[in-house]
Amino acid sequence: MHVGKDLYRAKSKEEDITITNEIANQTFPVSLKAYGDGPLQLSTDKSFRMFQRLQQEGSRIDDPDIIRTLFNDPAFSEFIDTNVMPLIYDEKAKRCNIMVFDYSKAIDRVSSIVLEEGSGRRKHPVYRFLDSSGGYICEVRYGDAAANALQRGLWTHAKNGSEYFDSVTNGWIDYAHNLVLVKLFSHALISTSEGHKAALENIKLDIKRLIHTEGLEQ
Repeated sequence: MHVGKDLYRAKSKEEDITITNEIANQTFPVSLKAYGDGPLQLSTDKSFRMFQRLQQEGSRIDDPDIIRTLFNDPAFSEFIDTNVMPLIYDEKAKRCNIMVFDYSKAIDRVSSIVLEEGSGRRKHPVYRFLDSSGGYICEVRYGDAAANALQRGLWTHAKNGSEYFDSVTNGWIDYAHNLVLVKLFSHALISTSEGHKAALENIKLDIKRLIHTEGLEQ
């Protein structure tokens, strides 16, 4: 899993896993990411093609034909072809959300693409993709081929672009630290294989009890 500030250079490709739909007999790659409830990277654009392609159209793009042409351009193939499944976490509220970005909806809603120069904490320029009301959808960050993953690529925002996400978990899931589980692992690290086997048998019995209680027997 790609977590937060891990460097893309450590990954051989954009996707982490491959999922197979055995019913439809279809296979597709998925990139797993974990980010806080804020900026979220959808693609690293390692080849640095998106920003360069946008520069060819100037600092502001409003023509719907040009916007449509951009999304059909090979430079933006990663925009459509990359499947991202991010785990968004809110550590303060102790909650998380697994969401999928709706690329088709985002493309349909883009009304203008505007270049914003670097300012304040953000040193580099970005192209922001906006809807007809000026609402934020996503952005392409500047960064040449030598830049790290945080300085380039296609980004969105878990809060500001929330309407372009579908929640796999049907919203936020609350969680709390399971101190018993932490203690179990800490003891397992210093116990023998015989102790591991005994603990595993108890866990298996608990799983069987849970299956029976929930009526999940097959």
